Amino acid sequence: MADRLHILDLDAARLEAWRREAGLPGYRAGQILDWVFRRGAETFGDMTDLPKDLRTRLDETLVIFTSSVIRRAESRDGTIKLLLQWPDAATSECVMIPDGPRRTACIGSQVGCPVGCVFCASGLEGLDRNLRVGEIVEQALRIARESAASGGRLSNIVFMGSGEPLGNYKPVLAAVRHINASWGLGIGQRRITISTVGLPSQIRRLADEDLQVNLALSLHAPNDALRRQIIPWAEKVPLSELVSACQHYFKRTGREITLEYILLGGLNDLPKHAEQLARFARQIRSNVNLIRYNPVASLPYERPTSEAAMRFQEILRRHGVNVHMRKSRGLDIDAACGQLRRRVQAEQLVELGLGDRA
Repeated sequence: MADRLHILDLDAARLEAWRREAGLPGYRAGQILDWVFRRGAETFGDMTDLPKDLRTRLDETLVIFTSSVIRRAESRDGTIKLLLQWPDAATSECVMIPDGPRRTACIGSQVGCPVGCVFCASGLEGLDRNLRVGEIVEQALRIARESAASGGRLSNIVFMGSGEPLGNYKPVLAAVRHINASWGLGIGQRRITISTVGLPSQIRRLADEDLQVNLALSLHAPNDALRRQIIPWAEKVPLSELVSACQHYFKRTGREITLEYILLGGLNDLPKHAEQLARFARQIRSNVNLIRYNPVASLPYERPTSEAAMRFQEILRRHGVNVHMRKSRGLDIDAACGQLRRRVQAEQLVELGLGDRA
């Protein structure tokens, strides 16, 4: 595989250059992309309307999937999580979330995460490396396959998996363009969401890309002191800078910002926090998604009670904030970011005699 090009790394122009170099007719690139993104080819051998000798040549020079699925978990609610292993043995996760006819892919941008949110399994071991363009697109393509198998069609993409998308800016933006392109997955920009813990300069840069993607800010705390406690990266980024960057994003794109707020029992879910969050939300054109915490083994944080969560939501609504309580999905399959990857790593250590079976 090392000497073959990953076709998902190539945009239409680079694939066209490859086609010319290979001396193929002009229509062949379109045929190949159609098989990859529309017709579900797993290998070049599946592309039955291409001559056999061409399929052999393609297989010798290009590869569609570079990862292996080392764990697949399916929840009672239909959520499916894949743990992928890349050729360098690094692992990452992607998730399919069904909602009626809609299928959403939650994909990652990095192996591990540099942010270190105290409640999250993704960053417990820090950042291993960035994912490449093709590796990001490959996650979406695998979830597209899962969507089709479940009787639906991949309709939405959220960059809310492991990693900080704006910390891997160029590959993420290239992947967005692949996913959106008519020759790619053809998913509309307004159905693509990029979630960030808050990098003001990169938010401004994204605002100026002439895209209509949605921006989600992982806020998780309504004041600087508490946010620094929950998100170590917040030490260098005061909320005032995030407000300014988000205002710029709305001005340039006309897209409301989604404020993602994970409710941690007894830590950030008190009425005073709801009052503070309402004041923050009113400074920008925004809506708020509340998520009740999915507990992670070995971490001390708790899922809030239903009563506390509903009280928090009601206070926001009383202040005129557009707020929604997101459903917790895949609780029975470690569907939160980094959980399945961490569990499999622990199992592997036990098998090697280096971990604790407890």
